[in-house]
Amino acid sequence: MSTLTVLGIESSCDDTAAAVLRWDGVAHVLSSEVSGQTDLHAAFGGVVPEIAARAHAERLDLMVELALQNADVALDGLDAIAVTSGPGLIGGVVSGVMCAKGLSAATRLPLLGINHLAGHALTPRLTDALAFPYLLLLVSGGHCQFLIAHGPDSFERLGGTIDDAPGEAFDKSARLLGLPQPGGPAIEQAAQQGDEDRFALPRPLLRDAHCDMSFSGLKTALLRARDSVLQDGSRLMREDVNDLAAGFQAAIRDVLAAKTSRALQAYRALSPSEPAFAVAGGVAANEVLRAALASEAEKAGVRFTAPPLALCTDNAAMIAWAGIERLRSGEPADDLTLSARPRWPLDRAATPMLGSGKKGAKA
Repeated sequence: MSTLTVLGIESSCDDTAAAVLRWDGVAHVLSSEVSGQTDLHAAFGGVVPEIAARAHAERLDLMVELALQNADVALDGLDAIAVTSGPGLIGGVVSGVMCAKGLSAATRLPLLGINHLAGHALTPRLTDALAFPYLLLLVSGGHCQFLIAHGPDSFERLGGTIDDAPGEAFDKSARLLGLPQPGGPAIEQAAQQGDEDRFALPRPLLRDAHCDMSFSGLKTALLRARDSVLQDGSRLMREDVNDLAAGFQAAIRDVLAAKTSRALQAYRALSPSEPAFAVAGGVAANEVLRAALASEAEKAGVRFTAPPLALCTDNAAMIAWAGIERLRSGEPADDLTLSARPRWPLDRAATPMLGSGKKGAKA
């Protein structure tokens, strides 16, 4: 096909999204609409799956209508419907899949079930037209892993988190410090005024030769550092919060930078013709982390790229793009037996890891 126009639907966590993309040799994002649920979950300190699922069910048709309207495309102007069918909070994923199935049944348009992680992993091809193979660090709310993208449906995992992903660690640590959610932006803002050297926080697995990571113990260390300030009856002052946030962010920065260096060595051993390293996922919006990753890429002589923030966090444009990649590769469409999957690792041959195929915390 010389031109492909695809509707994307995303509902894997707490963002209800729909988008329309067109490919005619170049990708065009005709519309990308996202309805967040931050206010619905604010009182609970995190995403409540049942509340998220109900909100998706109420908003999906409205978001699809808005995306089509803003793209100036009718249903009969589409070539396919792509929908996140996993991994994610199962209630939300089911809501999106059922919406897409209904549209497909009514229009007879091809139905494409998309791995949410593949959407993130392929976004650098949407934004920067990276050639395969490229190295990707997928770092978001529930995921943290180094992947070599060999093709639209071929990913090799070099390493990942063995416990909490950085996004989860940011959210939980923000709660420890009395900062608002989502935790990542709150900690980044507080850290700008803090002293990262005041508290001696660990760098887990920093010297290990592999690319695996661990952030659970770092949260415990932050808790103990906070309690050391409180133990004599003192209150946690703003300066303390800023210093703790800066130290925590610096620890994650150092771990990700060291592991990126090792992953780049493994990737360069493949002798790629157009070497590139991309970072994707909501945590990629953190400027301190992004600068550290860009520095490692520069040292290795590899092109560095990061999608804009709107395409780093959960969105349907990446799902529509993954659908276009699938159509271009000639893979068959799904039928109406398509089911929602709570877990769906990208590297199906690799040993399962906690942070490689789940989704729970906000990206």
